[in-house]
Amino acid sequence: MATTRAMLERRRSSRVFIRIPVQLFSNGVDGEPLVILAEAIAVSRCGALVRASLEPGLGSRLELLNGISQETQEFRVIRVTRSKDPGVFELGLEMLYPARKFWGIQFPDDRVTA
Repeated sequence: MATTRAMLERRRSSRVFIRIPVQLFSNGVDGEPLVILAEAIAVSRCGALVRASLEPGLGSRLELLNGISQETQEFRVIRVTRSKDPGVFELGLEMLYPARKFWGIQFPDDRVTA
């Protein structure tokens, strides 16, 4: 099991704990489009931790709509964990094409250049 220090050193950017309403777009088992209301509870420039009533497979791709900015990005599922709440999952998502301003916040490790 990786140590906390090793995990922090591996992280590409800092995390910010924040609540952002999001929508997840995916395909159901039958191929029908799914739209799931969810909430990002932690974000970074390269990903997010999202609480949703969806249990996608590892490696699957989802589109995520930022409910504040109304921007959409494509993500890959890298972790799925059951929440304490029945039917709710915590999804670790990696942004496939990182967009610096997607979350609309400044991250602590952003350097101010003069």
